[in-house]
Amino acid sequence: MDLTSLADFNAVALHGGFGPASRALDRPKATLSRRVAELEEDLGVRLIERGARRLRLTEEGLALHERTRGLMTEIQEAGEAVASRAPVPRGRLRISAPVVFAHVLLCQIAARFALAYPQVELEIIAEDRVADPVEDGYDLVIRINPPRDEQLVGRRILGDERLVVASPTLSIPSMPAGEADEFQVPAVVSITAHSDLLWNMRMEDGGERVIKPMPVLRMSSLLMVREAVLQGVGAALLPRLLVEHDVSTGRLVCWGTEAGPPVEIWALYSSRRLLSAKVRAFMDMLKPESVRF
Repeated sequence: MDLTSLADFNAVALHGGFGPASRALDRPKATLSRRVAELEEDLGVRLIERGARRLRLTEEGLALHERTRGLMTEIQEAGEAVASRAPVPRGRLRISAPVVFAHVLLCQIAARFALAYPQVELEIIAEDRVADPVEDGYDLVIRINPPRDEQLVGRRILGDERLVVASPTLSIPSMPAGEADEFQVPAVVSITAHSDLLWNMRMEDGGERVIKPMPVLRMSSLLMVREAVLQGVGAALLPRLLVEHDVSTGRLVCWGTEAGPPVEIWALYSSRRLLSAKVRAFMDMLKPESVRF
């Protein structure tokens, strides 16, 4: 069995089609199709059904993918282990990061890295889903408050907190004497926010208030939420790293800080992989003194 053809087949299976795999690998679609066809001829079975709009693996193709993708990863890791001994980081480096962190901070770090290590092809994907380093082909993933995972190792790179912010045109409601310390405000929230959502807010004087956000707008991105708050639509609970500049310049007013555990941002990689030179170099750029907002 030709390992190159097997690797191409696994890439097509992983990315869900010849087109996506071609773009991910930067290789001609026709070459991938030919390699898979050669593998099918070598094995004497059909691995992929090509008639549907979306690629579908046959039973034999699914079995081959499940049993060999881990082996191909180990072969790749062996090559990376050898490459990690080289003094100059090189090769492709894929990183997954939350949308806000990627837009506000990581793009600047990535630019410095690209200038410092021109032999590394850096690829950053901004996404809020929880990506799997091995299954999704990432060398490094950035996560917010990650749960303990024996398959991942790394370090904390930044602490943050969430602020209740609003436009200066929207005043914080006063609380009549004798009433419970809770009030309702028009709010811009995430589309995933629950209907019974409450914000526990710590005030500057050390006291706490409970806010009942009344959603007037739901959005799928915190970047979109921020823009709506700037327009005066309502209040929102947003990361400090996203709105710190707006608050300092007076574009937004901070009503208080979320009362709760701190927000921690971690850089993680698979514990199954040896730390390559390219990942080590990027981790060095993620040291606390380099990651500021």
